[in-house]
Formats: sequence, structure tokens, C-alpha cells
Amino acid sequence: MKKKLTLAICLLCFFQTTFAQADSTVTTAEKASVTDRVIDWYNGHLNYGTVTLLMTIESSFIPFPSEVIVPPAAYQACNADNEALFTTSSKVVNVLFVILFATLGALIGATINYFLALWLGRPIVYWFADSKVGHLLLLNSAKIKKAEDYFIEHGKSSTLIGRLIPAIRQLISIPAGLAKMNFGIFILFTAIGASIWNTVLAFLGYFAHGQQDLIERYNGELKIVLWILCFAFVGYLIYKGVKSSRAQKVTPDNTENLSE
Repeated sequence: MKKKLTLAICLLCFFQTTFAQADSTVTTAEKASVTDRVIDWYNGHLNYGTVTLLMTIESSFIPFPSEVIVPPAAYQACNADNEALFTTSSKVVNVLFVILFATLGALIGATINYFLALWLGRPIVYWFADSKVGHLLLLNSAKIKKAEDYFIEHGKSSTLIGRLIPAIRQLISIPAGLAKMNFGIFILFTAIGASIWNTVLAFLGYFAHGQQDLIERYNGELKIVLWILCFAFVGYLIYKGVKSSRAQKVTPDNTENLSE
């Protein structure tokens, strides 16, 4: 259920941040919505540097969906009014640049995870995942173990395939570091997987650029659905947090067993 909600919200975030460009004819004074203003600011500051930075964050253990980075950037790269991303006269070439810098950011973030896991070791990684900071970052030892089990089951290729799977994508670099996977192979597989994923997202932004009239027509409905799912997701997280907290009070702490 949690995966489905997460995926739905990521998709709606993509629609909202990308499709907001269809409202570009509306003046800032006419936009009373805080959401519109935030999206305008976000899109106004998108460039190859911020795409790289945000994808570095997305590819680390910090929760930040790539669905709200690459598609809007690809959309803007097709917009001749955007000087930061519309760097050549070819829309396709501009979108390829977005994919390139997004993949670079993903590689940087994955490398950070890899070396942190390699240097800190399994006990500290699992301890951090179950710490208060780890929980704030939506981490826990169960998620790390799931990624590690996936790596053990599929081997080195999991660093490629895992980049295409939600909930595994951001964490698959950690078990690779714990297992001391060959760094050259790790970078190669991560680059291939990340470039495939970023190409799919960039295509969505490229396609959306040609559908501005349709997008503008249903933009209001998308916002309503987005907010409903956001509230549902937050409510679900609160419910799971309360339930988990109560369970920990009546059951012994298994953190030590998980770390071994």
C-alpha cells in the first residue's frame, strides 16, 4: 500500500511540476495559490547545475523524487524562453543534456552512498537507519536489509536493475558498498541504470511539452487529486509511525540482531 501511494504521489508531482508550465501566460499577480508560486520559483531556478545537485540528493539516502526533477527540466529544455536549459536550437539535444547532467548527479549520489557504507560498515549503517535522524529521512533497518537481500539475490547486476525499481533505487548503493563491490563495475552499472531511468523521465517531459492545451485543461483537477493523495500519504505515515512506536514499547529492541 505504501509503495502504491508513494508511486502515485511521485507521478502526480511530476504532472504538477511539469504541467504547471502550461499556465505561463498567467501573470504572477493573478496566481494566488502558494503551490503555483512555489512551482514557478522551482521551475525558474532549474538549470543544469541544479539538476545535477538535486539528482545527487535524490540518489543519496535523502528522500527526494527524481520525478519532480528530470521531467520539468526536460520540459524547460524544450522551451525557447528558458535561457538556462534551452542552450541549443535542437530540443532533442537539450533534452540529452538534461539526461547527461541528471545521470551525473545520480552517479555522485550513488558514489556517496557506496563509500559511506564501505567506510562505516554494516553495524553503523544499520544503527543510523534506526536512529531518529534516519527515521526523519524515512529510513529504517528493514529497508536497508531489503536492499541488501536484493543485492545478495541478484548480485552485481542489481546495481543496474535496482536503479529502475522504486524504493530500491536510492538504497542499492549501500549494500554494494557493504559488499565491497568492484567500484569500476559499480559505476558502470549505475550509470547504465540511471541513464535508462532518466531517459524515460526526460521523454515524459519532452512529450508533455507538446500537449500544453490538454494539460492546461485538466491542470485544476490534477492539483485537487495531488493534494488529496498528499494528505492521504501523510496520514498513512503518521499511522505507521504511531503503530511502530507502540510495537517497539511492547517488543524487545532487535537492532543488535539486525546489525550482526
